[in-house]
Amino acid sequence: MPPVVPPFLIGLIAAPLAKRILKPLVRGVITTSVGVVMEVKKAAHEAGENINDLAAEVAADVMATQIASAEGAAPAGEAARAADRGEGEGKIPRTRATTGAGKGQ
Repeated sequence: MPPVVPPFLIGLIAAPLAKRILKPLVRGVITTSVGVVMEVKKAAHEAGENINDLAAEVAADVMATQIASAEGAAPAGEAARAADRGEGEGKIPRTRATTGAGKGQ
């Protein structure tokens, strides 16, 4: 019959070996995870900036279209003369374009 080795003796021998092997492995996993998280955060930030830029461009296009359509309906000089005579509204409606650029992240 083989000699019986108590389990705590196996633990006393295996613990330092496991520490030497597992500590660098766990450190590498954590380092890699942090690196991946930082890259994802950077990509998300860049995507948010691109979306804000796109929204600003669209708002500028909409404003340019509205101004062009208002000028096409009544030329500015004619609208001013009508306002001087008291005819019509004589004002070009103003709209406000918001892109959310002032919001914090």
